[in-house]
Amino acid sequence: MACMNEDGQWIVLMGLLVAVGLFFLALVINQSVIVGQTTAEGVIEFPKNDIRNLRETVFSYAGSGDARVKEDIIAISLERKNAVVDFWIDPEIEISGHSYRPVTIHYNNGVTDYHETAYI
Repeated sequence: MACMNEDGQWIVLMGLLVAVGLFFLALVINQSVIVGQTTAEGVIEFPKNDIRNLRETVFSYAGSGDARVKEDIIAISLERKNAVVDFWIDPEIEISGHSYRPVTIHYNNGVTDYHETAYI
């Protein structure tokens, strides 16, 4: 009994360490896939192009002054994009010797709430 062969214990111990290492590695890879997926979903849900198109339309409307166009923009945004849109154009103000018209835009599609005040 004094001269037992203990080589088998080292093989079992190394196998256990490899198994724990593989389990930990699989857990880390699984978490990184989940985090990457939710990040991509967040980017997809942000309506950057919708907001850009709305800004372009509102700024072109600000030059025309037609009151019916505002109602059309609000109705089309709600119908096509399911977004509540509101905007208003304030009277001209003078900033550093230049005249600007403040345009405030509000956009909400249930996920993204966007507010902006631009000077045109």
